Amino acid sequence: MTASTTFNTHFKQYLETVQVKGNAVPTGLQELLVAVADTCMTLSHEVAQGALIGLLGSAGTGNVQGEVQQKLDVIANDLLIEGVKGCQSLAGLASEEMELPVAVQGTGDYLLLFDPLDGSSNIDVNVSIGTIFSVLKKQDPAAPLQTTDFLLSGRHQVAAGYVVYGPQTTMALTLGDGVVMFTLNRVTSEFVLIKESVEIAHATKEFSINMSNMRHWAEPVRRYVDECLAGVGGERDKDFNMRWIASMVADVHRVLSRGGIFMYPWDQREPHKPGKLRLMYEANPMSFLVEQAGGASTNGDQLIMDLIPTDLHERVSVMLGSKEEIERLQRYHA
Repeated sequence: MTASTTFNTHFKQYLETVQVKGNAVPTGLQELLVAVADTCMTLSHEVAQGALIGLLGSAGTGNVQGEVQQKLDVIANDLLIEGVKGCQSLAGLASEEMELPVAVQGTGDYLLLFDPLDGSSNIDVNVSIGTIFSVLKKQDPAAPLQTTDFLLSGRHQVAAGYVVYGPQTTMALTLGDGVVMFTLNRVTSEFVLIKESVEIAHATKEFSINMSNMRHWAEPVRRYVDECLAGVGGERDKDFNMRWIASMVADVHRVLSRGGIFMYPWDQREPHKPGKLRLMYEANPMSFLVEQAGGASTNGDQLIMDLIPTDLHERVSVMLGSKEEIERLQRYHA
């Protein structure tokens, strides 16, 4: 399934009519987002078939991150490249799975970054995974594409979103004026708007973190989690629930859907690395969504959206979600 007038008419109509801070969505951006959505519909079908068509298990290759690729990692990456490369509005793309960006034949000035399949460790056990994407504007449209064109802070994003492949296939999208959600209608092959003006509650009683790494965390994170675990008898004076899916797109979708906080902090096992998640492909787009929904996102020292990247595959500590909780974590780090 490629971008065409046959599919996704509801999503196309939404982009054609929605106003972003009083302005229409540029035609070129519409073209690119429809191509991404159409490709994710195809990918949703592939994910759902899984073992039936031999897509589970390792691909026997590694990516630029030094991680073992799953078969669906490779398929998702190839599908997204093929799905968007014909967009005339697109100048280039970059993927978590590839070392260098790729120039395309388009004459536009949009740049697409994506994590083609987030949560690969969950593929074989049928737990929600997803695709994350971010769109930037090329600062010098006339110049040949370079890696440095992508090295902009998250504040430069003109759109970001994810598609989570779970019991339903749902897309969250921001164009810089709030967050909306769509769910895939498999009968009509289109993403249908299900929620506008998504908001994250400022306070929460739920946090998401991999507790098995607690001994490796920095003191501010341990302090925060200890207080949550102390419950109603502790300083926070309320009981918290903990959730952890080990798929960022699924964990963040829960935060956007019902509030909470997601944390993947720095730990001392690899002290030279500022974090595990990728700034350009994961942290920036998710932070854009969370901020647009009234939440906040930090690496402990700075708001993630303010970080200036120096490398296409830069890693970062990520804490995002309900604003009051993020502000507390920032105070502890300070």
